[in-house]
This record gives sequence, C-alpha cells and structure tokens, in this order.
Amino acid sequence: MNRDERVLRALVDAHGRTYAEEAGIRLRDTPQPLYRLLVLAQLLSARIRGSVAVATARALHEAGLRDPRRMGGTGRQRRVDALGRGGYRRYDERTASQLAEAAGLLTERWGGDLRRLRQEADGEATALRRLLQEFPGVGPTGADIFLREAQRVWPEVAPYLDRKALQGADRLGLPQDPDRLVELAGETEPAVLAAALVRAAVDRDVVRDCLDRAG
Repeated sequence: MNRDERVLRALVDAHGRTYAEEAGIRLRDTPQPLYRLLVLAQLLSARIRGSVAVATARALHEAGLRDPRRMGGTGRQRRVDALGRGGYRRYDERTASQLAEAAGLLTERWGGDLRRLRQEADGEATALRRLLQEFPGVGPTGADIFLREAQRVWPEVAPYLDRKALQGADRLGLPQDPDRLVELAGETEPAVLAAALVRAAVDRDVVRDCLDRAG
C-alpha cells in the first residue's frame, strides 16, 4: 500500500461518515429522505459550523417538519423555534422563510418529490446542480452538498467530488483528480469518500490525525 492509499484509508476509517448519516437520515431514493437531505444542504450552505447545521436538521425532523407539506404548511414561528433548538439562531428568520419557500416550490413544480427533479434533469449532474439552485437558500455550495450525498442513491452522478472535496485532498497531499481518488479509495463508496475529504477541508485536526495515522 503506497502513501496515498494509506492516507485515504486512515481518512475513511476515522472520518468516513456522510453528513446525512450524522443527521440521522437513512438515505434512500424515496421522497422523505431526499427532502430531508435537501433541507440539510440548505442548512450546511450557511457560514455556520457543520455540527450546528446537522443538529438543526435533527431538530426540524423532531418537530415533525420532515416533508414539504408539513414544512410549508406550518406556522413560521414553529420553524423558527426548531431552528433555534438546533442552535441555528444567526440565520433563523431568513432560513425559516427560505425553508417554506423551497417546500412550496418543490410541491408546486415537482409534486413534493425530488425524484421528479432527477427525471427532469435526466440524472445529469450539471442539470441537477442547476435545478437545485432554484430552491431558495440552495446556491452552488448547497447544490454540491446535496449531490455529494445523493450520489449514494443517484449513482449516475458518481463520482461527485466537488471543489470542497478536492480541497481536502490537496490538504492531505493527495491527487486532485476525482477518478484517481476513487481508484486509490478502492471499494469505498464515492459519497463516503467525498464526505471524508470535505471533513479534511474544513478541519485541520482531521488532516493532522490522518497524516499521523498514515505515518
């Protein structure tokens, strides 16, 4: 096993957990988990700690706001309260509005089912990325977050290693070619690889830990 393979193995073994898993989302190609992933991508898009965004996604789920009908149909204060319980206070008012608007768009245009958005894009990553950015609060960063995680159940977009994932590879001294990274990672799922690389991009402690483990 060469140096790059050792570093990637150390990274995946210690930090190979998707953000959906961390948020308690059992990702499947069905409407509710995909919607919860969209909400998570919205929350992670803000300049706020990932752990806060994940906790807030859980809080929204626990408040019953787990599908677009409930998200859009509930009172604004209920959304604000759930955001606050997750620690998402800096952006709570704006985000409460964006969540309702995004839920309305998803319901009106795609019948509340992100699989229809996938069909409209013919599963093509560039088209998916463009359509996802039509949701309020989901810019280029949010679209990348969604697709990094969704590639687990939408394999036609894999491997989806965006700029943030490649930044993590750079910090670890790894190649920045997606196909080469997938090859080095062996049987590791691209979604897991992407999440682990992003964790290296946003946390220097992850980089130090992996390099120490790899020797």
